[in-house]
Amino acid sequence: MAWALLVGAGLLEIVWAIGLKHAEGFTRLWPSVLSVAAAALSFYMLSTSLKSLPVGTAYAAWVGVGALGVALAGIVALGESASPLRLLFLAVILVGIIGLKLVEG
Repeated sequence: MAWALLVGAGLLEIVWAIGLKHAEGFTRLWPSVLSVAAAALSFYMLSTSLKSLPVGTAYAAWVGVGALGVALAGIVALGESASPLRLLFLAVILVGIIGLKLVEG
């Protein structure tokens, strides 16, 4: 259950990060509200997962899921670069997240 919460928290990190892009420095109301709400729920889910996961593992996986998701959303939805090296290093992040799951159980 802790890992499911952690992945959910990472997915919400994607929502709030992309929302910040659209909030334009908190000058647009609804993207700002969505970003703050998603961030609050993401932090709550992360904190709940920390009841049974080591903080270093949980934080690294949370940030990894968020970073990987935001980078992929940038490529797919915002036209950011999808160079082979960028994709390679995003794959390394994914391997790291999977590795953390495997060693922590």
